[in-house]
Amino acid sequence: MANVDVLNLNGDKVGTLELADALYGPDQVNEVLLWEAVKQYRASLRQGTAATKSRTEVSGSGKKLWKQKGTGRARIGSVRSPLWRHGYTVHGPQPRSYEYAFPRKKLLGALRSALASKLADGKLTVVDTLELKEPKTKLYRAALDKLGVTRTALLVENFKTLTDALRLGTRNLTGVELVLNNEVHPYDLLRYERAIFSTAAIEQLTGMLEKNASKRNAGRKAAAATKRAAQTEAA
Repeated sequence: MANVDVLNLNGDKVGTLELADALYGPDQVNEVLLWEAVKQYRASLRQGTAATKSRTEVSGSGKKLWKQKGTGRARIGSVRSPLWRHGYTVHGPQPRSYEYAFPRKKLLGALRSALASKLADGKLTVVDTLELKEPKTKLYRAALDKLGVTRTALLVENFKTLTDALRLGTRNLTGVELVLNNEVHPYDLLRYERAIFSTAAIEQLTGMLEKNASKRNAGRKAAAATKRAAQTEAA
């Protein structure tokens, strides 16, 4: 078990939180899985608007410009030929989506890896609450300074306790993004230098990851038992 200090927005320690090594241990970091998750996420962000004109879209007559033989010039069928300037493009790009499916189990595995990496680097901070008395950007900037945020930060709040005051107070902060714990992506955790979780957010996220991990372990045990039974029968 890894013990993480729980701070308030003044930077004072107000408690501790235990994080399971099965989820947050250094051995949980899988760089290949993180790369796959980031690649899929960035592919889904692509607009896919590149387009070229096909033969039917290029303006110009389809009439043959001169007879096939006897002129000494190269044969040509239409002014819209792809060999000529202002002609159509052969097999050019067309608008499409670059998004592709990514298995949920792999996504959760990448999320565990990103959290474990942040904890190992000392960039994961847990606070008792992200709420302040007033939804003012200046107050949140001062709070982040007290927490040691010098560059960028990702604020993660529980979707059940999110308030307008928190959203309004942090939306104009440069280099700071507020996300919900049920929407946080490994790309978000890797993109920002610091990750700041409220206690409610990280507890619920940990519970969800533990539930998935228990199912994964149960599946592995069942597969191992089936394999041993098959080997016993073969012997």
